[in-house]
Amino acid sequence: MSRLAQTAGLTDIQQEILSTVRDFVDKEILPVATELEHRDEYPQQIVDGLKELGLFGLMIPEEYGGLGESLLTYALCVEEIARGWMSVSGIINTHFIVAYMLKQHGTQEQKDYFLPKMALGEIRGAFSMSEPGLGSDVSAITSKAVRDGDEYVLNGQKMWLTNGGTSTLVAVLVRSDEGHPEGTAPHKSMTTFLVEKEPGFGEVRPGLTIPGKIDKMGYKGVDTTELIMDGLRIPAERVLGGATGRGFYQMMDGVEVGRVNVAARGCGVAQRAFELGVQYAQQRHTFGKPIAQHQAIQFKLAEMATKVEAAHAMMVNAARKKDSGERNDLEAGMAKYLASEYCKEVVEDSFRIHGGYGFSKEYEIERLYREAPMLLIGEGTAEIQKMIIGRRLLEEYRFQG
Repeated sequence: MSRLAQTAGLTDIQQEILSTVRDFVDKEILPVATELEHRDEYPQQIVDGLKELGLFGLMIPEEYGGLGESLLTYALCVEEIARGWMSVSGIINTHFIVAYMLKQHGTQEQKDYFLPKMALGEIRGAFSMSEPGLGSDVSAITSKAVRDGDEYVLNGQKMWLTNGGTSTLVAVLVRSDEGHPEGTAPHKSMTTFLVEKEPGFGEVRPGLTIPGKIDKMGYKGVDTTELIMDGLRIPAERVLGGATGRGFYQMMDGVEVGRVNVAARGCGVAQRAFELGVQYAQQRHTFGKPIAQHQAIQFKLAEMATKVEAAHAMMVNAARKKDSGERNDLEAGMAKYLASEYCKEVVEDSFRIHGGYGFSKEYEIERLYREAPMLLIGEGTAEIQKMIIGRRLLEEYRFQG
């Protein structure tokens, strides 16, 4: 393990898992990540390796064939994987948000059917909230489900669906006005549907189309797509939890896990950027000595390492709070906000240390420089995080006057 971003109080099992994942990252991900990223190629061999390691079942309870590990263990594994290639961490993140939502909110039949297959990676999960016209305003969702006998008919367009093509199960949040009178608050008239589909693009089941991959600046390899529902029929037993009107709360519970994940990704990318920067600074010579011996570069390295440590500590705190069963939206928001902002800054400082070579696609830092911005908007922008943090602080420090 590296000297930075150490975590106190881990069990022997946790340490063994992390050591295995780190070894996998060093041998199977880092050597091929930049080449695959430049080709925007899905890392099938890496994903198969993650399956063999059992990582798709990491947080799924043992009774369903998973490893039954904590959110902290998962977050630390994500940190290691993102250090290798952030896109790979995205492939497992959406899978685990859906698995977590099923574990926490699914009916027993839904858990028995989906979780064992998800633990093996046979069913791969994705989730969908965003739409083309709403961004962070989830209450403005227009996609809708209408009851028709024992089925619901879904219509609408969703956006920014990670794993949209490769997934076989999508948790989709839509409006469902059935049983909710006119004037009901929007967040109380939303429902999460468990939509099974074939992998691939085009019409993946009657009434459901995945048009194709969205071409992105970074975060390549993993497929990001739209999702179009046109008369999509879903059985009533595929309403998550068996009752309508609970979807917003179910999704927000999952997003708290997602925000810890994004924080972990920020920590992993920042740590890799630091490693690249400190290594290059000792190899590159100017004015007769390594640039690492120039005070200006030492100051940069000091700031970078401090940010890596601070972000890691906040991420660990948020994960442990969730594991304890307590509300962690404040801690998750703080961790996601700080880790993503610090990641951007550490990556840019490493880029500056590399000088002109940082602008070359031959150097790994160029890839990190394009990946870091996604963390600023994924699972809620910095502005949304600050809104959440501010509101929670006002709850905790309410003035009694």
